[in-house]
Amino acid sequence: MAWWAWAAGLAAAASATTNPWLLALLAAVTWVVVQACRGDGSWARAFRLYLWLAAVTVVVRVLFRVLLGGVDGGHVLLRLPEVGLPEWTTGIRLLGPVTREALLAGLYDGMQLAVILLAFGAANALANPKRLLKSLPPALYEIGTAMVVAVSVLPQLADSARRVRHAQELRGSGRTGRRLARLRGLRRVLVPVLEDAFERSMALAAGMDARGYGRTGEASAAERRTTGALLLAGLLGTCVGVYGFLDTTTPRWLGLPMLALGAGCAVLALVSAGRRVGRSRYRPDRWQPEELLVVAGGLAAGAGLWWVADAAPRVAHPGVAGAPALDLAALLVPLTALLPVLVAPPAPTVATRQPAGPPAGRPRAHDVHEEVAQ
Repeated sequence: MAWWAWAAGLAAAASATTNPWLLALLAAVTWVVVQACRGDGSWARAFRLYLWLAAVTVVVRVLFRVLLGGVDGGHVLLRLPEVGLPEWTTGIRLLGPVTREALLAGLYDGMQLAVILLAFGAANALANPKRLLKSLPPALYEIGTAMVVAVSVLPQLADSARRVRHAQELRGSGRTGRRLARLRGLRRVLVPVLEDAFERSMALAAGMDARGYGRTGEASAAERRTTGALLLAGLLGTCVGVYGFLDTTTPRWLGLPMLALGAGCAVLALVSAGRRVGRSRYRPDRWQPEELLVVAGGLAAGAGLWWVADAAPRVAHPGVAGAPALDLAALLVPLTALLPVLVAPPAPTVATRQPAGPPAGRPRAHDVHEEVAQ
């Protein structure tokens, strides 16, 4: 959870600026933290795929600027034939002159999306997504299981692709210098990767079913009505509170008070719905000072760049007319996200991982009997 909170701070920092130098610095910080803090799990090798996905995002964003036109006026770099469109498509054009300002605008937007992808890709590579199930409320356990399976698909595909490629190299079929031959051999890699991922997903589903995941207990009619009423009150309170907070013409009691009331009802609804989920928690993870410092590093970067956007908007959003400006504060803020490199504990690897022992002061036999009872 600390790594995901750190990634959320980096994503907030990227969403607060379109300065390409700051975005490039955030991407570099993300890469350094991943290289320094990741372990050797299957999810840790997925960051390379996120790098390719970020590069494709930038290229596609620039191509869409060229295809759909961009900023009117400016320095024309290339003149393409413009495709005529009906009158009801006012404001949209296909092709036409390609200006430097349009390309820069597409590049800045693409870099912003790419850094956000890299931030959450880093969290996926640094943290075991299955351990998040321990920290979810019981009412969200089934939804959380589906989310964990979804976020672990890409690391699982990366691990399958690595093993299939290694197996083909051992057979001598993967060593070829021709790029065309590699493209033709993509089918021989893709089919085993998908088949392996499907088999591992089925094994995971069978193991979760054998351990009782997703099974719920009984709830009376009164408990179901209470839970439904609390959920409905939470949704209505949240909607009214958000509307009152954004609209300055509404009374004050429709803003933060209604939002707090809706959040409280939602929490009570989650507690009420979680009573029918019979799930025990064995050896829960406890927050340590290292985790808090990791979260602080990411949140400091996010809050710092939002402050830069408010105090120096020309630095955070330089536009495309001139060269992006920088100052010392804007350069130092993204570097706070490097704090995990100094404080995060080393990730467990095959060489350093030790079998988990019994809790302090408790014999192993009693520990085993307690686990069986749970």
